[in-house]
Amino acid sequence: MRHIIRGDRAALAAIAIVLAGCSATAGSQNPATPDDRAPKAPGNAQEDSHQNPQRDRSGRARGDAGGGPGESDPAAVRANELGAVPVLMYHQITDEPQSIDDRTPQEFRAELERLAREGYVPVTAREFTGGDMDIPAGKHPVVLTFDDSTPSQFRLGEDGRPAPGTAVDILLDVAGRHPGFRPVATFFVNADPFGEPGGRKTLKWLDDHGFEIGNHTLKHSVLGDADDETVQWDIASNQWLIDKALPDSPVVSMALPYGSMPGNRQLALTGEYGGVRYRHQGVYLAGGRPAPSPYSADLDPGAIPRIRSQETDTEEGAYSSSAWLDKLGDGTVERYTSDGDPETVSFPREMAHRLSFDHQEAARPY
Repeated sequence: MRHIIRGDRAALAAIAIVLAGCSATAGSQNPATPDDRAPKAPGNAQEDSHQNPQRDRSGRARGDAGGGPGESDPAAVRANELGAVPVLMYHQITDEPQSIDDRTPQEFRAELERLAREGYVPVTAREFTGGDMDIPAGKHPVVLTFDDSTPSQFRLGEDGRPAPGTAVDILLDVAGRHPGFRPVATFFVNADPFGEPGGRKTLKWLDDHGFEIGNHTLKHSVLGDADDETVQWDIASNQWLIDKALPDSPVVSMALPYGSMPGNRQLALTGEYGGVRYRHQGVYLAGGRPAPSPYSADLDPGAIPRIRSQETDTEEGAYSSSAWLDKLGDGTVERYTSDGDPETVSFPREMAHRLSFDHQEAARPY
């Protein structure tokens, strides 16, 4: 693990990088002052990325997955929009897995095929925390998330398309075989994402095709070991890099490296360093269990659980995606089922106590 030692200003200065031009010149040899540790945001340095104009990222232009208002009886489809949502966590997609986090291309494809068969529709982390999950009645949302921005997840071939065998290529193929299975996901990136210095081509391609880009810190640091200043520097520096590549797309989602929460947990949600502000509507942990509905009073936007993609017959298999999907499928865990109407929140009447105060006006109990 790449720790940053608390209070070690010399170490911070040594790893300070010059991000101008989004090059790969990490670790400048010139001594840096504390002010040099943070990137200087282009244009209005005080601009909050969360407030940037947001284009439609739903992907519905490629085939609307939403059912539209008033098209179904929530009782008839057993709608439960206060049920749990699986947020799946992926790392390397490789023929030679090196850790419990890695999956082979065949395993990844098989899991996507299972999700499609069982009526799941992918949504982004942004759509999940924003409560903007417009999917057909009777379907279930699933959030596909990828950490560390490795080339096995995505890289462009010479033809300008996703390279064969990458996670994006496989996802697009499965979506093409299953109409309604949206080819969207959220990528939590670090410096030089997908092996491309600055990431301008790769991030732009993903953004143009409906994928979400989230923050995973610049240095993949253990934020629980860092002081407040370092936490903000590491997040804001990566924020600036993403903004350089995608100036019109707000970064509203973050995944904590190793699931390590800062001592001041509020700094994972919002902070500022060197004139670069960040504000996340959702902060994601490293694993554990399905997430509460975005309409549930149980959802903590600053600590959203995810599920590691793996089989039940592996280490920690009881907490694997395979195990949790079994429980969601057999009703052991109540899962989110859409009513098909993005303007309402439908649920069995006996679950009314779980509804968040902010969504009372949209309630449609039955």
